[in-house]
Amino acid sequence: MAVPKRKMSRSNTRHRRSQWKAVAPNLATCDRCQEPKLQHTACGNCGTYNRRQVLEV
Repeated sequence: MAVPKRKMSRSNTRHRRSQWKAVAPNLATCDRCQEPKLQHTACGNCGTYNRRQVLEV
């Protein structure tokens, strides 16, 4: 089992954790209803994906 031999300083810990960022998802507009939706997913408002009806809403 891996156990650190020395205590890691606050500076090093915070420097490592500074790379953990939350990124806002890229939203695209639906071709049919012009609502924002996640890319490469079916629209939750009208149920279309790639100009085809795939979900019953």
